[in-house]
Amino acid sequence: MMDFASTLNSVKKLNTSNYGSWSTRMQYYFLGQELWDIIGGSNTTPPTDAEAAKRWKVKARKAMYALTVTIEDEFLQRIKNAKTPKEAWDTLATIFTKKNDARLQRLENEILSISQRNMTISQYFSKVKSLSDEISKLDPENVIIETRMRRIIVHGLRPEYKGIITAT
Repeated sequence: MMDFASTLNSVKKLNTSNYGSWSTRMQYYFLGQELWDIIGGSNTTPPTDAEAAKRWKVKARKAMYALTVTIEDEFLQRIKNAKTPKEAWDTLATIFTKKNDARLQRLENEILSISQRNMTISQYFSKVKSLSDEISKLDPENVIIETRMRRIIVHGLRPEYKGIITAT
């Protein structure tokens, strides 16, 4: 069984383009470590009882450690003064989920120019799906529907797959 730190080392650090996958992995990590209740559950503020407050602080320190070692340094500066893990989590969520026109434009450009290149089919499909999900989160009124996603995928496939697609 992996220990606390080695499990976190396997999580790709949060950067400007992977919030969706990072937050999903971290949420499951926190759930598995029984820490989610202090971030997104019903126990987000320290209790008043001294013994319970002591246990809460231990969990809060573990959660903050997990957050700080799984994000790039530029985002560490944004959460270093957070009083609770929930505050840190919410700060990161705000940074990445608010409608940001420049980020949305970058994602739109990326999805329109994506091609399979040296990715496997599975990696390529996952990348298109991930970009589509991020765009949909930033601009819920213009969700990328499955039909459009299929067209994007087909357009970016390597040439050796074009004959199969035409045949089908």
